[in-house]
Amino acid sequence: MERTNGSVVTEFVLAGLSAHPKLQTVYLALILWMYLMILLGNGVLISVIVYDSHLHTAMYFFLCNISFLDICYTSSSVPLILDSFLTVRKRVSFSGCMVQMFLSFAMGVTECVLLGMMALDRYVAICYPLRYPAIMTKGAYVPMATACWVSGLVDSVVQTSLAMQLPFCANNIVNHFVCEILAILKLACADISVNVISMAGSNLIVLVIPLLVISISYIFIVATILRIPSTEGKRKAFSTCSAHLTVVILFYGTIFFMYAKPKSKSSVGADQQDIIEVLISLVYGVVTPMLNPLIYSLCNKDVKAAVKNMLGRKISDGL
Repeated sequence: MERTNGSVVTEFVLAGLSAHPKLQTVYLALILWMYLMILLGNGVLISVIVYDSHLHTAMYFFLCNISFLDICYTSSSVPLILDSFLTVRKRVSFSGCMVQMFLSFAMGVTECVLLGMMALDRYVAICYPLRYPAIMTKGAYVPMATACWVSGLVDSVVQTSLAMQLPFCANNIVNHFVCEILAILKLACADISVNVISMAGSNLIVLVIPLLVISISYIFIVATILRIPSTEGKRKAFSTCSAHLTVVILFYGTIFFMYAKPKSKSSVGADQQDIIEVLISLVYGVVTPMLNPLIYSLCNKDVKAAVKNMLGRKISDGL
């Protein structure tokens, strides 16, 4: 373990699945494939939304932000994950680890808040359809998205700054593929009560509150949909929300598993628990961003029509 002045850790070692070499080979190919699908799927979705003027509305603006977030989040972590599979023990400098942790945490927080904003957009669209164009104007949804990005960056600055102040003087082996904040906190050789309290406050603001907003919004949405007399009207109204609801369940299900209960130290039976947490984090960090464009495109006729229109024009231009 590298140190300076005999006590300060200057680098971390990402253990990942180094104790399971057979799994590493499988996951290397799988994650590389999924990362390419993330770049392709989200890139196409962003291009379609930018290209088609009919999609220049609040819902698709938020969706474009989600896709961009997914690309940024995975690009901040997946290359490091792949590198950790190719080396027995991947060494990362302390500063490099903190930068990667800052970017990943910021993107994750931003997406949490953004999903809450999207729920508000769907609430207005379903419950106040006639007033929707007047309420969700560009002057409204652009500041809403900006607030999501600012909240993510501010929260990440706070959490990363607190982590950087901790002394790491006994163990620098991170039981993870990347510099994930909970895995890093477990290595601190000092009291991390302030970090735990800060993370709990962060969970309340960027996890619980957006989830409450989503839950309350969907209570009103469901109540409104049930009052629609025709079956076709109910189906059409629900179809505009089904993609968002699916992504919320997938996203929050995995992220709550990792962040809802920060731990100050490793619990008994830590090795097996660490492996489970690492695999769950892969679902959150790689699988969810890969599925997002697929979910939104399959559940949205406008997106599918825009993709066909764009491809049709490309083919006709080529001929």
